[in-house]
Amino acid sequence: MVNRAQGRAGYTLTEMLMVVAIIGILATVGSRVMLQINRYFILTNTRADLQREARAAMYVINRNLRQGSIGSITIDRAASQPYYSRLTFTKITGSKMIFYQSGTSLVQLVGTKTRTLTSNVKYLAFTFPRSDDLSVISVSITLEKAIYQGRVKALHMASEKVRVMND
Repeated sequence: MVNRAQGRAGYTLTEMLMVVAIIGILATVGSRVMLQINRYFILTNTRADLQREARAAMYVINRNLRQGSIGSITIDRAASQPYYSRLTFTKITGSKMIFYQSGTSLVQLVGTKTRTLTSNVKYLAFTFPRSDDLSVISVSITLEKAIYQGRVKALHMASEKVRVMND
């Protein structure tokens, strides 16, 4: 006699339940891993964007400020803006430059031409680190950008001292 069970191809109910359970566990763990990978990617991308923006803004400020005239430097604030958030000076070429914070933007004004250097400013300050030497200006900038779930990533570009080269 031939056993009919040996000739059948298929899966038992127990095998099917085990496969479903394993797939369920993998799906649960996999979604958490994918969420963490996505958050890491967003955080890394935001950090790189903020660093690029901060370096570019500091470069523009430093390059122009070094060409400024010491006697023309004024540090104040625009209306309803933080203290020490506006820097005004005249370059040796005669052009007047203003860097200031307007809301969350860092703005460069040359004559009547306005340019936004970054729109992620949280804090901006121009100060004289020494009261007896007005040729050195300290520039501090903090940028902030939303990442996910109401969280933000902030980057503080360390205070950089810029020496103005012209009297």
